[in-house]
Amino acid sequence: MGVTAMIPNMTFLQMKDEANSRWGEIWDGEAARLNIMLLCPRKERKLLELHGDMIDHGQPVMGIFHRPRAEADLISEQGFDPRSASFQFLNISNADMGPWMQQLVTQEGWLRSTIELAPVPFAMDIPNQRPFERHSILCFRHPSLPALGKYFLPYPVSALVGKAFVSLPRKQAAELARQQAEILGVGLAKPEPEIVEVPVVEKVVEVEQVPLAVEDVFVSEMAPEAAPEIVSPPITETAEVPDEGSIPLPKGTPEMDNSSPIEREFRGLIKELLDAGVDPSDMMTDPRLEEISERALAQNFETWPVFMQMVG
Repeated sequence: MGVTAMIPNMTFLQMKDEANSRWGEIWDGEAARLNIMLLCPRKERKLLELHGDMIDHGQPVMGIFHRPRAEADLISEQGFDPRSASFQFLNISNADMGPWMQQLVTQEGWLRSTIELAPVPFAMDIPNQRPFERHSILCFRHPSLPALGKYFLPYPVSALVGKAFVSLPRKQAAELARQQAEILGVGLAKPEPEIVEVPVVEKVVEVEQVPLAVEDVFVSEMAPEAAPEIVSPPITETAEVPDEGSIPLPKGTPEMDNSSPIEREFRGLIKELLDAGVDPSDMMTDPRLEEISERALAQNFETWPVFMQMVG
C-alpha cells in the first residue's frame, strides 16, 4: 500500500527535478513514466486524492488537479459540464499503471479512451499563457461522465501549478523517513548504553552452513528414531541451467509454460482482437474482455500490464 502526501504549489517538472533530494532511493530516474488523465465526479475527488493508499506500487505517483476557468466555455461547447467533474493529471511509472487502474476499470467500470490536449486560444488573453503542441494522452473516466474529445490548457501539463498529491510506496517511505531522521538527529531516542558481553570460555566449532537438500527437510521433521537412512540417488547428466536456486532438469526435458490458465485465456483474446484489427482503445468495451478481467481479478491476476505489453 502507498502513503499519500500533499505538496502545495508544485508542478510535475519541479517534482521531477527535486525527486532525488526528496525521495532518495525511492525514486528511480531511469524508470519509464507517462502522463495520463482521470475524470471523476467532483463529489468523488477525495477518493482520487487518496487512491494510492489502497494500491501497492513501486515508484512515487504524482497527481495534480486542474480546474477549468476561462477555458471552461470551450469544454461546455462539447456538451460536457465542467462543473460536474474533477480533472486530474497523473505522472506515473509504466509498471505502476496496471495496479493503479485495475480496480477502477474492472470493478467500477471506468472507461478508457484518448483525449486531445490543446492550448487555449491566445485571444482569450490568459495571463502567463505558454504555447505547446497539441497531443493526445491516455484518459480514464468514471462511467457516469460523458466522453470528452478535447481538453484545453493554458500551459503544458508539466507546467501546471497546484496541490500535488504524491503517493509513495509505504514500506520504502517509512525506511527513507527513518534514514533521514538518523541523519538529521530528529525524533530519535537517546542511544542505549553499549552492552559489553563477556565471552564465555568455551570452544566453539564453526560449521559451514550449506543449503538443505529436499530429503534433509523431510528427515528434520521426523522423530529421530523414525528417520530412515537416506540413500543418495545415482548422479545423472543434467542440462545446464542458470544458478538461481532451481532444480536442474534432465537434458531433453521440454520447456514448460508457467503461465496460469486465466493468463493464457486473456492473452489469447487480446491476440484475437489484434488479429481482427480492433483498435486497443476499443477493446475495453468488448464484453468478453470485461468478463475475463473480472475472473482474473478474483484470481489475483493483473491484466493491465499484460494488456499494455501486447498492444504497446
